Amino acid sequence: MSRPLIPIALPETGEREAAAARRAILSGWLTMGPETAAFETEFAAAVGAPHACATASGTAALHLALLVAGVVPGDEVVTASHSFIATANAIRYCGATPVFADIASGTFNLDPAHVEAAFTPRTRAILCVHQLGMPCDLTSLVALAQRRHLPLIEDACCAIGSEIFWEERWGKIGQPQGDVACFSFHPRKVLTTGDGGMLTTRHADWDRRFHRLRQHGMNRPAHLRHTTGEVIFENYEELGFNYRITDVQAAIGREQLHRLPAFVERRRLLAARYTERLAPLGCGAAPKEPVWARSNWQSYAVRLDDGLDQRAVMQQLLARGVATRRGVMCAHREPAYPPGTWRAGPGGLTESERAQDRTILLPLFPQLTENDQDFVVATLGEVCRRP
Repeated sequence: MSRPLIPIALPETGEREAAAARRAILSGWLTMGPETAAFETEFAAAVGAPHACATASGTAALHLALLVAGVVPGDEVVTASHSFIATANAIRYCGATPVFADIASGTFNLDPAHVEAAFTPRTRAILCVHQLGMPCDLTSLVALAQRRHLPLIEDACCAIGSEIFWEERWGKIGQPQGDVACFSFHPRKVLTTGDGGMLTTRHADWDRRFHRLRQHGMNRPAHLRHTTGEVIFENYEELGFNYRITDVQAAIGREQLHRLPAFVERRRLLAARYTERLAPLGCGAAPKEPVWARSNWQSYAVRLDDGLDQRAVMQQLLARGVATRRGVMCAHREPAYPPGTWRAGPGGLTESERAQDRTILLPLFPQLTENDQDFVVATLGEVCRRP
């Protein structure tokens, strides 16, 4: 009998999440309501943020963050092309132009020197990315943003549970160190609600607008109107969106949040085993955490040696029962981004393109057994040794 395929990722959900969803379903309140409010409070406490606002997706969170930061048509936002396309898309939703700065080769995150070089008088914000869960150089980027009087938005969609050494102590990504951090709860993420997102911010006025905009601009949440003892008429103070999460999703998220420390601990253990076992293979470079960063290891990326063909290696691994994914995409290479819809910073995008072309993601999820992980490593070694 052939060996079952080892998937690239597998959400860690079970009876506890099912019970949480059942609780919300039987409550009679399915859309955004009390479970959502509780999820926001618990999430903010977990990451050390003053405020949190749940949304329908990480993309919705990014869009709202940019809008509330003041990004309007004609503006430019400096960000990474080397990210899931939602990062750049959110900028274009605002009518602004993404300006792509190159990444640092060791972390796949924005190089602050390239960010600064990309500024023009039209630059309205910086949108940095904690790529694959690896914290970016926030110390440099926050200082740069403050020096230029620009809002710093963190695309932390992959980074729940990641940590950074910040102001002489370890702190969670999401406090946020910039102005706002955006998270995703897609099934590929460390914490999932099926889909959904979250904004955390230190600005109370931003948080109030996030809460209004996600529900069509409504000034009074529906569940409060339905649970008060007086008649309340809501107002719609500005053009908003249907970016609500449901209480069923929020209930699942609350349970996942309780389990998050164990998820991250297991991922860090598996990442350390990968790094140790891949070292002697000579297939390529494993990722390295800076001394000031602790990744949640949402994904484990390996940069293949130049003599290896990315697609061929992936195909041979798949034929042997190991699923992989290519390195993180570059938005500027996609048909949705023709010339005129973006521009590159003066340093070009050499490292971003090289990372996409030379990197593969290996299976990593809490349920991955050590035997299966050793099989992945051994199989990669065999594929790399083939003439």
